[in-house]
Amino acid sequence: MIETIFMPFHFSFMNQAFIVIAMITVPTSLLSCYLVLKGWSLMGDAISHAVLPGVILAYLLNIPLVIGAFCAGMTCALTTGFLAENSRIKQDTVMGIVFSGMFGFGIVLYAKIKTDLHLDHILFGNMLGIQSSDLWLSGTISMFVSFVILAKRHDFLLHSFDPIQAYAVGLPVKFLHYSLLSLISITIVATLSAVGIILAIGLLIAPGAIAFLITKRFNIMLLLSVGIAFFSGLTGVYISFFIDSAPAPTIILVLTVIFIITFIICTRRAYRVSKAKILET
Repeated sequence: MIETIFMPFHFSFMNQAFIVIAMITVPTSLLSCYLVLKGWSLMGDAISHAVLPGVILAYLLNIPLVIGAFCAGMTCALTTGFLAENSRIKQDTVMGIVFSGMFGFGIVLYAKIKTDLHLDHILFGNMLGIQSSDLWLSGTISMFVSFVILAKRHDFLLHSFDPIQAYAVGLPVKFLHYSLLSLISITIVATLSAVGIILAIGLLIAPGAIAFLITKRFNIMLLLSVGIAFFSGLTGVYISFFIDSAPAPTIILVLTVIFIITFIICTRRAYRVSKAKILET
């Protein structure tokens, strides 16, 4: 029984999966708090899909794939910001057009070229077959993003809640805006080889959404988000070994279950509190 429980830790590829998911859950969960508060959930989705043509073009130019992914993600973010500021179309509509266009462009590129590049690994990740170079890259980016977010968490918080007030107190609003977009882009690059393009969005939204349901204090929200993402990541990888499933979708499934349970508990608690106040009056 004990041997069965610890069986996943006997394999090096499983240990690497545990390590990489532990690293990438920190920056993604921290960013998810700001994305949820700012209403930028679709922005993370847009950038994660938009990196596909950058990856394909980087492969054709024989340059590191992460460079192409970052350039494509930043192109999507900057284009979205420019169009939203200079047109009557709302930002969510612009994001939908830009990211679907870039994702479609990436699919067309992939279909027209002959390559041994596996699209499944780009879309869904290859956590069990991650290379040492990708592991170091993910770790370096994760540490950098986490440091920046924690160092500037109060500035990003004010910018997320009230950009006008942030500008009034002298904060560089535009710099914070594009810094946050840049952090999202490079974080998606860090998660690309592990969880893939499609599933990266789950890690950028679910932890913050769950923590937002639990607490109203932002510092506690950050801690809860990291803890939830860390627990879900390790649990998903562990469960995937026994059910013979890919780790990335299993992690997202664990996050979804936690969100549903948290939503039900918080909703029932709010209902009981509201009912008690009505009875008191």
